[in-house]
Amino acid sequence: MPIIIHEIYIEAPIQRCFDLARNVDIHTQTTASTGEKAVAGKTSGHLEHGDEVTWEAVHFGIRQQLTAKIIHMEPPHQFVDIMVKGAFHSFKHTHEFVEQGTGTIMRDHFEYKSPLGVLGRLADLLFLKSYMTRFLILRAKELKVLAEHTVDRKYIE
Repeated sequence: MPIIIHEIYIEAPIQRCFDLARNVDIHTQTTASTGEKAVAGKTSGHLEHGDEVTWEAVHFGIRQQLTAKIIHMEPPHQFVDIMVKGAFHSFKHTHEFVEQGTGTIMRDHFEYKSPLGVLGRLADLLFLKSYMTRFLILRAKELKVLAEHTVDRKYIE
């Protein structure tokens, strides 16, 4: 089962980072490269424990839908989502936030299992793990910019 871990330092308070990371509207903004949008479940505002959201996006030239559920919420330090339905066999994405100095370390811990057995494992090796790593890094960089420059309270309240 591939595991991707990415950390980024954000010069912003932990609560702001936590709130931006679980905001559906901000998620859409920070994944614009794939045209990701919420189409069912919680489609705007902050995700809370028990919420489900169905995302629609284009990956590898194919429009896909994926439903995720928030299974753990520990404000402002952690939330965890899992795939309920979608292209992966399964995934678990842990979002962690740790105060450091005047800022926050944001850590993504993403573990997934590809479908299709041996073919899925081959896809992991050839392209999927690197694709998912780039996707997570790009989103983290976008969140960093927003957190360090956001003064719009609607995204963090």
